[in-house]
Amino acid sequence: MYHISDLKKFNRCPRIFLLDQISEKVPFQNFIRLDDEVTALAAKKIGAENYFVGERGDDPERAMKALLKYDWLMKARFEYGGLRIKVPFLHRRDNGFDLYFLFVGLFPRSEDMQFYCDTVWVLNSLGIPLNDYYMIHLNADYVRGDTLDPTQLFVVTEYFYNNRRHHGKLLREAIKASMTDVSAEVRAMDEAVKQPMKEAVRTPKCTGRQKCRYYETCFPNESEIPDNSILTLSGSQHRYAMNSEGKTELKDADPGRIEGSPIQYAQIRADQNSGLFADRMALNAWLDSIVYPVTFLDFEWECFAIPPYKGMRPYDVLLFEYSIHILHRDGTMDHKVFLSTHDDRRELAESLLKDIPEYGTILAYNADGAEMIRIRELAELLPEYSERLLGLNRRMKDLQLPFASGIVYDVRMRGSWSLKTIMNMLEENSYQELDIRHGMEAVFEWRHLDREEAGIDRQRIIEDLKAYCSMDSYATAAVFQWLQQLAQPQEP
Repeated sequence: MYHISDLKKFNRCPRIFLLDQISEKVPFQNFIRLDDEVTALAAKKIGAENYFVGERGDDPERAMKALLKYDWLMKARFEYGGLRIKVPFLHRRDNGFDLYFLFVGLFPRSEDMQFYCDTVWVLNSLGIPLNDYYMIHLNADYVRGDTLDPTQLFVVTEYFYNNRRHHGKLLREAIKASMTDVSAEVRAMDEAVKQPMKEAVRTPKCTGRQKCRYYETCFPNESEIPDNSILTLSGSQHRYAMNSEGKTELKDADPGRIEGSPIQYAQIRADQNSGLFADRMALNAWLDSIVYPVTFLDFEWECFAIPPYKGMRPYDVLLFEYSIHILHRDGTMDHKVFLSTHDDRRELAESLLKDIPEYGTILAYNADGAEMIRIRELAELLPEYSERLLGLNRRMKDLQLPFASGIVYDVRMRGSWSLKTIMNMLEENSYQELDIRHGMEAVFEWRHLDREEAGIDRQRIIEDLKAYCSMDSYATAAVFQWLQQLAQPQEP
């Protein structure tokens, strides 16, 4: 028996499905914090009463019997033709049932049609009559008061949303247009688990919107490719084809088969120039705009699907830490860090305004996509500090710009210009020596503090969190100083 998620994996790539079947199951840590039981909250929105609640591992016959006894079914498990589904809500009405999907997001779109279609296919195949289809989703306009109000937290609609966040197609019409009989696919899954796993074949799906978690398993040799391999050519559709033809290095790239982005140009020039390319004129122009003292800023934050505190909306973030390094013109450096364990946004904002010098440039890595957004959110939350907080944004610059725009490239970056990639290139093992090495690891550790879990070493977690965030702001400073060195005139 397979779940819809198995079928989705199989349709994307049979190897993902098969590797999932044999891989050790590890506890799942969601990137988005979801402490509340969402189905129970949604039940209050739609007025579900006299309901049956399904449980993990249920025999599907239990849900079939519940159809005869209850007005509402929640999280009921059904199975047909070897495919198992979990239905958020079924509501008896007239001679059939209304089907409610539950989307723990803000604007459900018809991107995951397979899930919706397969759910309806199983119910139809079991002979369960369906009347209307509804979608329950989080309300983007809801602002939490002193307590959580489930009736305002959710929206119930019969529509999917379009890219403009307006109502698009009716659920019923969209599902009807896309639904197919998946019996043959389930049989193919049965056959696949009986056969030896086929050799991995690279497709755009391997590195699409997000790199497949099994990429290194399928292509282990790619970690051993040279730094200047053409396989590191950023955004290239033809890099694998060129590599197979013997054009194995960046400098060998066929001019007629590259997209011509500034980053690609920088990569090819770097390989032609012993591994490093720096447009010193453009770099100096950018550096000339930096004013001392220079403050290097890094934030850490948590994201909540359900707002836990007053004034928060669904999917708002909660800043819990910052680290700043302040570089003075004489080369000396100061360091300050702030860490909270609950909702201390006001204290964090006040401390930030006190710790950052009143003048000088503020630098953050990916500032446009992170730190500047977080500061605007603080300004909205704390109108009495709004002008001063927004003043920080007016002084902020994004240290990612010289790399993302192709001003600087070192082949050791191997097609990536993340802060950690560049820092590890400059100072090997700088992050590897930490107990917390990635942003989401920091979030997972902070959750132990915020939830006040028993049996944890609070002091160790606090020290590890401060060390990690401090490394990020220090790394920002180190990368900036490296750029300053690159901008200097080169000896003939």
